[in-house]
Amino acid sequence: MNVREAKDFLVQQTIEQAAIEKIPFSDLEKRMMYFTESGECPEDPIELNNAFEAEYDTTQYETKTAKLMAHVYRRLKKDDSSYLRTWDEAIKHLREGDHYILVLWDLRNSAERPPFDNLKLLGSALLLIIFMMALIFGWQWFASHYHIHWNPGPTVHRSIPPWLGRLLLAALLGVYGYYGVLPLVLRKPLPSLGSLILSFLRPRQNKPPNH
Repeated sequence: MNVREAKDFLVQQTIEQAAIEKIPFSDLEKRMMYFTESGECPEDPIELNNAFEAEYDTTQYETKTAKLMAHVYRRLKKDDSSYLRTWDEAIKHLREGDHYILVLWDLRNSAERPPFDNLKLLGSALLLIIFMMALIFGWQWFASHYHIHWNPGPTVHRSIPPWLGRLLLAALLGVYGYYGVLPLVLRKPLPSLGSLILSFLRPRQNKPPNH
């Protein structure tokens, strides 16, 4: 299997999935799945990217396509083991180069995760952290109010500096807002913080220009 054959298979399966789900998928969206700067793009990558960005929102396209690819994989895993092996082989082969379709594939987990899942998860984590901080500050108040002194050894007990508490609270609220509130406001899942960091570390040729 060469690069073109691998992409043809992945793209064709994605188009079929879009038809199954009755989701519009244009010829330009199809052509964009072939995008690469490695010299193996079937058309001029700069012109392709410019034409695409003039008509489509990149984030929405990536979310839609990644979700379709995830649904394809789920369908093949359930119904067709031979095509599933071909899919895995195609992805493995493309890993040897830099191809935009891999970016779409790697986004499938964040695209599939419902915004309310993030809200519930972060809400639970935030409540747990607030509870633990309340216990710490409650114990400090109790010990101070009733003049309780506990000396486990030579270590000097110190309360949490106010600036550190405020910094921690700001970080928690920021993460909660990004994962829990923004997806509800924008009505679409956002990439994880880990994927954002990786996007900055990933070589630029993995993404279309001006992406």
